[in-house]
Amino acid sequence: MKLRGWSPPDHGALFVVSGASGTGKTTLLRAALDRVPGLEFSVSATTRAPRRGERDGVDYHFVAPDAFREMQRAGELLEHAEVYGTLYGTPRAPVLQALAEGRSIVLDIDVQGAGQVRAVYPEAVTIFVLPPRIEVIRERLVGRGTDGPEVVERRIRDATEQIARCGEYDYLVMNDVLETANAQLQGIFLAELSRRSRREGWVRAVTGGVRA
Repeated sequence: MKLRGWSPPDHGALFVVSGASGTGKTTLLRAALDRVPGLEFSVSATTRAPRRGERDGVDYHFVAPDAFREMQRAGELLEHAEVYGTLYGTPRAPVLQALAEGRSIVLDIDVQGAGQVRAVYPEAVTIFVLPPRIEVIRERLVGRGTDGPEVVERRIRDATEQIARCGEYDYLVMNDVLETANAQLQGIFLAELSRRSRREGWVRAVTGGVRA
């Protein structure tokens, strides 16, 4: 349920959220988007084919490899990466337009993409979701039952590499107890969206435009 009585900021925030597979990041983000008004996912571009039920422009922008590389060359992507032979990236223009309109955008990307975003948009707020211990990731990946042992081990290696760079982020959320992790993540979003620098409209409304 969305918060009641909440108005969007004058200018939206760009949130970058990273976390290894199996940390519960997706669950936390879905809960936050259900709760925090004006918060929305960016729609990424990808060269992979649509899966059953996916819609172009809603789940992803599905583009051909040549078109994706042209977007790279033209500087139309905030960040991009190749993951197991598939290209992914975040179109720049829709994100900047949303921020200017007071909407806030969440990018669910890895540490490589987060570094690219920081380089071109230093105001981005970066958040890393941590597991209480690395063994939890293995337990969750095995529990899904969707990947074989080799894939699970590869994801564990990737997770270890991602977690090693958590110190590069502004905020850390420890997903041990889900209720607490939800409160942490949503609290970060709400606090950042309440910064005075994003709330000149509130200042003018309560002071009549007069500063002491």
